[in-house]
Amino acid sequence: MPSHSDPTGDPQRPLPLVYGPHPDQVADLHLPDRPGADRLPLVLFFHGGFWRAAHDRRHTGAFADALARDGGCAVANVEYRRVGAGGGWPTTLTDTARAVDRLPELSSRAAPGRVDTDRVVYAGHSAGGHLALWAAVRHRLPAGAPGRTDAPAPIRGVLALAPTADLAHADRLGSGRGAVADFLGGSATEVPERYAAADPAVLGTPAGRTVVVHGTHDEALPVDMVRAYARTTGTTLTEVPHGSHFDVIDPDSPAWPSVVQALRALVEALG
Repeated sequence: MPSHSDPTGDPQRPLPLVYGPHPDQVADLHLPDRPGADRLPLVLFFHGGFWRAAHDRRHTGAFADALARDGGCAVANVEYRRVGAGGGWPTTLTDTARAVDRLPELSSRAAPGRVDTDRVVYAGHSAGGHLALWAAVRHRLPAGAPGRTDAPAPIRGVLALAPTADLAHADRLGSGRGAVADFLGGSATEVPERYAAADPAVLGTPAGRTVVVHGTHDEALPVDMVRAYARTTGTTLTEVPHGSHFDVIDPDSPAWPSVVQALRALVEALG
């Protein structure tokens, strides 16, 4: 998908954001083409890829562009340190915390008058969906856990697309050829304190409203995982019939209307 354009027809590239000193502490801010008097809700989006360095934000650039266009939002496509390049426990989590704390203000500065920092949504796909859910429960983390805060920034909610919502479950399944154990440095029996500080399934209901969109034929993370998570936390689950793991980030897939509708429901909600 080409870069979006401004009203004059000139290409408009995403705006670069830097939220920390490391080269991976960056984000690309995508804005919709259409001008408007109203400020745009802000989506902080975390890409997936098993938390591994082999996968970076470039594979969700077209998705972020389409979400900005169709959802009428500013979308920050967030990079973070990943396993194999300085990430994993606890660095990936502390990068996530730093990103959500700093990027709203940085986005507002990069696009003066266009970003509404009172309407922020955390979002992510797969491993990035885990990070979005985790970011919204930082006030529930055990004392002293990396990223914990007693005063989280107010958000409208979380849009989790095919998320790794239960780390212990995913590890037992061997998802991503041992991706969870690589991320946290072991299994739940080997490093239980890390799972207690990182697993959305045990950390309770996220701040704001949470909507999970998940394909019923997801080949990477079974839909039963998020069904159990939704029952436990009271979050909203939208199932995409016959949807695959990547349909939820494909603007050309039948899942796309469900993704856009879920985002609009979050940003348009009162409060």
